[in-house]
Amino acid sequence: MQAITTRCELVRIRHMLILYSCLCIFPIIPAFAQDQRANSPNTYSQKIRTFHTAEEFARLTKGKVKINRESSCKKCVGSPREQLNIDLIGSLAGIVAKVPEGAIVPFPQDRTLPVRQVTVLALNKGGTWIGTTRGLILYAPPDHYFKGDLKFFSGKRWLTDDHVTGIGFEEIGETYVIWAETKQGYSRIEYKQMTLAEKSKAFVERIRARHVRWGLTADSQLRVPGDLSTNQMVSSDNDGLWTQMYIAAEAFRYKVTGEADARANARQGFEAMLRLEEITGIPGFHARSFIKIGEDIQPKDGEWHDTPDGKWRWKGDTSSDEIVGHYFGYAVYYDLVADEAEKQKIRGVVTRMTDHILNNNYQLIDVDGKRTRWGWWAPEDIWADPDETGLRALHILSHLRAAHHITGNQRYLDAYNELINKHRYHLLTRNQKINYPGHVNHSDDELAFLSYYPLLNYETDPKLREVYVQSLDRAWQVERPERNPLWNFIYAVGSGSKEFDRDEAIRTLQEIPMDQISWTVTNSHRLDVPMDALADRFNRKQALIVLPYDELPMDKWNGNPYRVDGGNGGRSEDDGAYFLLPYWMGRYHKLIDN
Repeated sequence: MQAITTRCELVRIRHMLILYSCLCIFPIIPAFAQDQRANSPNTYSQKIRTFHTAEEFARLTKGKVKINRESSCKKCVGSPREQLNIDLIGSLAGIVAKVPEGAIVPFPQDRTLPVRQVTVLALNKGGTWIGTTRGLILYAPPDHYFKGDLKFFSGKRWLTDDHVTGIGFEEIGETYVIWAETKQGYSRIEYKQMTLAEKSKAFVERIRARHVRWGLTADSQLRVPGDLSTNQMVSSDNDGLWTQMYIAAEAFRYKVTGEADARANARQGFEAMLRLEEITGIPGFHARSFIKIGEDIQPKDGEWHDTPDGKWRWKGDTSSDEIVGHYFGYAVYYDLVADEAEKQKIRGVVTRMTDHILNNNYQLIDVDGKRTRWGWWAPEDIWADPDETGLRALHILSHLRAAHHITGNQRYLDAYNELINKHRYHLLTRNQKINYPGHVNHSDDELAFLSYYPLLNYETDPKLREVYVQSLDRAWQVERPERNPLWNFIYAVGSGSKEFDRDEAIRTLQEIPMDQISWTVTNSHRLDVPMDALADRFNRKQALIVLPYDELPMDKWNGNPYRVDGGNGGRSEDDGAYFLLPYWMGRYHKLIDN
């Protein structure tokens, strides 16, 4: 009897192992997926969503797509010689798998699903597709076709409605399509083979079509949520910073490709930056933004001033954010794009900007003769905000080093050396990125890395570089879980390290949605997301991990990637330059391929 019991147990264990390995690992990659990887090593599957009515679905699919509305299905698993039929059964309490001996086990066994209320189950070579009352799930174990373990589709970024009632599949050449049926219509989610270079082209086209306002890279409001035809460009708090980042992206693209439009786009932004200084009437003092009276929407926030002719209005109280952007963008444009006449203009504006700071004891002085809220770097003031002491030291050292590189003015190098020799600013940079839990300022991360780039590009002293690389390395180690491609590439360039999480950076570039509309995104209800007990500095819920970027609220690199909920119901569209800058920087420095 003992032998029989042992034999039965062995058979049961064997079947359970087959179930686990086949449902959770899928060791065999489909042949056509292997072929695509071999033939196009730089392509990946980019998800693209469109919405359709029932009539449009019928017309587009011509009856060739069968919509499955069942909450159970049968999966064949095992080796080619010996396969087992495994029943998957979904319910409002989750999914179970029934093996041939009749045993019932939870599915999947290696993770928790985001939502338990299952409405539909469908299988294809991509994995197990799970419709729920709050979204669509793809469970595709590692090394399978989609190279991931679990994907969650919810909200208007992906679905007409989160309550999925049916799932269908379609293959069109290299394109792979999932149709998700809801009571509100059909979502067509296309897995399109694409390169990052092709993705970049679409992002550039978006900016040119809907995000250039008087040469500035502009925010866009949608008067009808989700309807891009109702686009209306508006001023923002940091038009100078966002435009300089786009200028740098196009400068890198120009040096990589030689494409004339990249140079023209960068040049247009550069001229707008010069206008930001000229419009204030204060040499070296840049406005945050400007609008044309009677044409542009007047923002309700901020400090605004009219030009003497009464035709324009500019935004003051300029912050350190803008100054970081100007030194970064001017330096990149100067090195990579500018002709001699433009270099002369840059030397002029950088001279005036740096003199303004030095002549006013390391402060930005506004039109009212008072210091702006965030524009200060002096030794006697730098300790006023301990959270930003190291950051401000990093800023001003980077600014002075870039100013000396561009202008050759000895005054700027002398000021730089004084801050180092007398006030030990270089050592303070090692304290950059020290925050109380729950008070992390992710905008400061962006300002730090944009400052590291010119500082380490232009500093040649080995001892100073050693200190700056220590600072950079520490900051990067803290940021690594965010998989940020811009941080990774700046770290690689500044430190010279060959280890910079290249694959994670590429993954993020691929995950950034093609659709940059700020749809409402909700993840705080998910059962598979470990939540932080502390809210972020804006009292918003955040996770302990960074979810895939196409499952997060729409944000630039100054946003909190741990934030789980956000968006504004589709009432705005981001320009997407935050994708272009790291991509083309990585290409320029030969850190990634196309």
